[in-house]
Amino acid sequence: MTKPIVTFAALKCVELGLIDLDKPVHNFHSDLKDLDVGKLQDGKVIYEKANKDITLHHLLAHTSGFAYDFHDPLLAHLALEEKIQNEKELQKIEGEIMIQLLPKDKDDERNSFVELRAGAGGDEAAIFVGDLYRMYSRFSERNNWKVEKVKEVISGPGGFKEIIAKISGKLVYKTLKFESGVHRVQRVPETESQGRVHTSTCTVAVLPEAEEIDDVEIDKSEIRVDTFRASGAGGQHVNKTDSAVRITHLPSGLVVECQDGRSQHKNKTKALSLLSAKLKKEEEENQQAEIASERKILVGSGDRSEKIRTYNFPQGRVTDHRIKLTQHNLDQVMDGDIRSISDALIAENQLEMLAQLELDNNCLLYTSPSPRDRTRSRMPSSA
Repeated sequence: MTKPIVTFAALKCVELGLIDLDKPVHNFHSDLKDLDVGKLQDGKVIYEKANKDITLHHLLAHTSGFAYDFHDPLLAHLALEEKIQNEKELQKIEGEIMIQLLPKDKDDERNSFVELRAGAGGDEAAIFVGDLYRMYSRFSERNNWKVEKVKEVISGPGGFKEIIAKISGKLVYKTLKFESGVHRVQRVPETESQGRVHTSTCTVAVLPEAEEIDDVEIDKSEIRVDTFRASGAGGQHVNKTDSAVRITHLPSGLVVECQDGRSQHKNKTKALSLLSAKLKKEEEENQQAEIASERKILVGSGDRSEKIRTYNFPQGRVTDHRIKLTQHNLDQVMDGDIRSISDALIAENQLEMLAQLELDNNCLLYTSPSPRDRTRSRMPSSA
């Protein structure tokens, strides 16, 4: 529990008997009792910020007239300054609380696969794939992340057609997920004799590491078991008893059979095992199809016009076109110093989510009928 901010205004409130500093801060405002912080992901942070928020609300409610009540001009000036400072602090804390209450991406904590592929531009695009891989590797070192190269396809002199790397660590996907898209580079290639600037592209896809699919547990209510007489060679016992088993998985329509052994029980066990393996394979295929679809959405066609970021070497600048952010520190960026860009993208995403949340709330308030309207709707119409 955080204590109230013991400021000049708070002491004056105590002197006037308006505030009891021995009381818990959350008693100042009944709304906090309805905040079930245990169900929130960052409950402790929200709780502390809410305490501070309510304290400032309480102070401001009782200090608004201090500047006019004091006979000493100096004290009046101090009270007014403190009121202005508390109002600014209050606005900041309320914004932080709203961000903490935004829905969290379930994949933010996961490790990620970063896929880099050469786009338009030939050998220069292939060289830039290697440059981007080095940039993300250096950024990973700064964050104490582990980088494992999964695949590389060499192309041309010193270039790569494709590099796939797995990056493991804390909040990897949250930090890198906005890197997906077409990255454009503008520079003079080493093979260019007349000094002309060439434009090339690479595509970047950042995908969260998929959850491991465990052996599928089959619900007995979702299967139909049929027994029948085995056919073919196998002797008198196999052919004259209902030892063969056919299992149908009703939700998916998959059908498996087993008639290898004399025991119906063993055949059923084998059939269930086969069904479990088929269901697992089907789930893995669906997962791979979903990842492939997401990858296609993330990187587009790789055309120059689809760029999300431009690295301009002659001007030493990097521009992220989504948030119109330009920095003139290209050397540092290519050495892995992309934290400021990453933070700016995350902040912009949070602002968009807040704006959407506010819009949804306004629409809800606008469309919700008033108590009088609801009462009228229940009244019978006159004949």
